[in-house]
Amino acid sequence: MASSSSRTPSPQRGTGRGIGIRTAAGSDERVHGQLHVYDGDGKGKSQAALGVVLRTIGLGICERRRTRVLLLRFLKGPGRSYDEDAAIEALQQGFPHLIDQVRTGRGDYFSAEQASRFDRQEAQRGWDIAKGAIASALYSVVVLDELNPVLDLGLLDTAEVVRTLAAKPEGMEVICTGRGAPPQLVQLADLHSEMRAHRRRSPAQRDDGGDPDGGVQERGLDGIEIYTGEGKGKSTSALGKALQAIGRGISQDKSHRVLILQWLKGGSGYTEDAAIAALRESYPHLVDHLRSGRDAIVWRGQQQPIDYVEAERAWEIARAAISSGLYKTVILDELNPTVDLELLPVEPIVQTLLRKPAETEVIITGRCKSRPAYFDLASVHSEMVCHKHYAERGVDLKRGVDY
Repeated sequence: MASSSSRTPSPQRGTGRGIGIRTAAGSDERVHGQLHVYDGDGKGKSQAALGVVLRTIGLGICERRRTRVLLLRFLKGPGRSYDEDAAIEALQQGFPHLIDQVRTGRGDYFSAEQASRFDRQEAQRGWDIAKGAIASALYSVVVLDELNPVLDLGLLDTAEVVRTLAAKPEGMEVICTGRGAPPQLVQLADLHSEMRAHRRRSPAQRDDGGDPDGGVQERGLDGIEIYTGEGKGKSTSALGKALQAIGRGISQDKSHRVLILQWLKGGSGYTEDAAIAALRESYPHLVDHLRSGRDAIVWRGQQQPIDYVEAERAWEIARAAISSGLYKTVILDELNPTVDLELLPVEPIVQTLLRKPAETEVIITGRCKSRPAYFDLASVHSEMVCHKHYAERGVDLKRGVDY
């Protein structure tokens, strides 16, 4: 089995003619922006969209350009807090002149039968803003968060939405998230990735009076999340979690430090480079980053001694970081294929996760053929299932969004 890392040439710096807003209409690069749809009942849809936003901004920094982004959030009105609120706060504080946000809807759940006139008005208000933003071509990326359930609830005319998105500016990237994407939208999409939830029974921590052999609990251990599968969105979801931790620290006036550890990613030119660079530029005192491995793909049966040494080196740092409690979030990027390649034993990972501080969250990413035992400890396990990808049709990948 090979590492699932995506390798691309390192981005080239700009000409130094100044920094401006990069728009879909005014970009020097004539690229075809894609329509992305992230749906499914698993966690990671909005996180993946925010990770793509961070990556795009980071690439703009690397190229001495700046990309303007609109985050339009349906069904997320006042009265409730949402997982991505803190991440968006971190984005807005780090890049205040690049991020616009609009929220619409009410804060409670409702069914199609319970939809009110207000719900339809709020959905239409959001869509009117979206249509204006798309027509203006002022944005390089437009995130339509929870558009899918809005359509599923019948609050907007799906045919009109599909027509508008089909006519978007050539260079604009549009990302639609949420459960229940209608077939017409999926058919139009260039990329369709489903976040599929896995609910597994896991070993319970022993408490006073408990079964000495251990019971079971459905939820796993709080603060352990795993993103795996063949589809798009694993590492970008992890980056969304990093933003979330930083944003929570900002709102609580605390220092929520983040450690990003990457296996099988020696060298440079990986998909997350620009996003991590953006994080470290805006929050240098909060984000630590370390990569390990050779500057080559590791194949099963062709492991070299250095692969084991590098995997163990990164794990020792990870183990100490998790045990110390100094980090709010520890991202173990590509740990799954590292274990699948048998570069690391499973049991020390299980024991470290069982003993992690309650306030430390651990995010584990990467594909794997055989699920290691620590999967049973996760409170969240989302599998990214790729139903459609424009690369399969020979469409060039877009720098800043795909790599």
